[in-house]
Amino acid sequence: MPNTVTLTDNRRGKSYDFNILDGTRGPSVVDISSFYSDTGMFTYDNGYTSTASCNSSITYIDGDKGELRYRGIEIEELAKSKSYLEVCYLLLNDAMPNELQTKEFDLELRHRSFLNEGLAQLFRAFPAGSHPMATLTAATAALSTFHFNHLELCKESEYQRMARRIVAKMPTIAAFAYRQSIGACFIQPDITKSYTENFLYMMRAYPGGKMHIDLDGERVIKEIEIKALDTIFTLHADHEQNASTTSVRNVASTGAHPYVAISAGVSALWGRAHGGANESVIKQLEMIGSVENVDAFIARAKDPDDEFRLMGFGHRVYKNFDPRAKVLKELQVQLQDELKLDSNLMKIARKIEEIALSDEYFVSRKLYPNIDFYSGIILTALQIPTSMFTPVFVIGRTVGWITQWIEFKKGKGMKIARPRQLYLGK
Repeated sequence: MPNTVTLTDNRRGKSYDFNILDGTRGPSVVDISSFYSDTGMFTYDNGYTSTASCNSSITYIDGDKGELRYRGIEIEELAKSKSYLEVCYLLLNDAMPNELQTKEFDLELRHRSFLNEGLAQLFRAFPAGSHPMATLTAATAALSTFHFNHLELCKESEYQRMARRIVAKMPTIAAFAYRQSIGACFIQPDITKSYTENFLYMMRAYPGGKMHIDLDGERVIKEIEIKALDTIFTLHADHEQNASTTSVRNVASTGAHPYVAISAGVSALWGRAHGGANESVIKQLEMIGSVENVDAFIARAKDPDDEFRLMGFGHRVYKNFDPRAKVLKELQVQLQDELKLDSNLMKIARKIEEIALSDEYFVSRKLYPNIDFYSGIILTALQIPTSMFTPVFVIGRTVGWITQWIEFKKGKGMKIARPRQLYLGK
């Protein structure tokens, strides 16, 4: 039986056959859906390191090769030649848009970017100084009160409308969350501006929509900044079945409102082990303080008796260079040249990277710089406050979450998520 795996229970002297399922890429899987009924036992996989929780045709990762694809297209190609909105369209429709479709998609998102005035009032109810991620999570869930009819979606047009609405509104929600956190007035979207520029505009503009200009009389929002942030959005758009995406799918399995499911993803992303990692990278660089201190902290990172760990190195899935990090490394060089940046943090990061890529300790353990190592540096260069690093991640990832939600809802044999346990109590 070449397409099965045989497991033997040596205590009972019994063997069981389970089917092997082959995907179009990546490792095959063993279908153990009947394992409990066949054997009377559960499998145990702490952290789901060897468990496929679903089937999907959205995103593919090969961690050993350092490969990431959206709908079959390599991330490097998308990040360098396509806009974030084109990538959004690709994820939602499984096809790249033509020129007319891109324009129509862009125009629709511009007009859907405004928030209901009742939702805007909600921001004013939060205490001054609230962390933007806390406000963002609450506001995302609150969207379900304004668009409550999304529980009964049937037509493709209804799925698309629901998805495009939240993708369009997330930059506005994030910008409002930031301005509430610093006690500034809200800036409404400007439909004459592109998706990414609009977010920077809502973050930076003065009352009345006035934009600051530099000493040369130029607008603060430069094309290179828009391109850089757009690239970051693209690199964050989806990443297979990570913790936040799994949270979205698990909530979707209960039949909850899609925007509530997205809110669960936002909450999961906030953790330092997930979307909050780039914020931790910057804090650590600030703690190191200067290039002269790097060697001492590298030594601490290598000391097994020291709890200190370098942030931004290694990845749960990638055992080669994170392909997203490669793109951002090139972008960092470009920003440094075009914006004439050479900050102290960038000097420290460059020194750490130089050592880590040549030191046997890091190389043998495959501790390569990951996306968080570079994204924090670039966001700092773009004058994005540290508290907004994870909300930026949220903006980029929203399209992936909602695409995963749609795929789950349309899937056959949908079941509520219900892991089992190894009980060790009394």
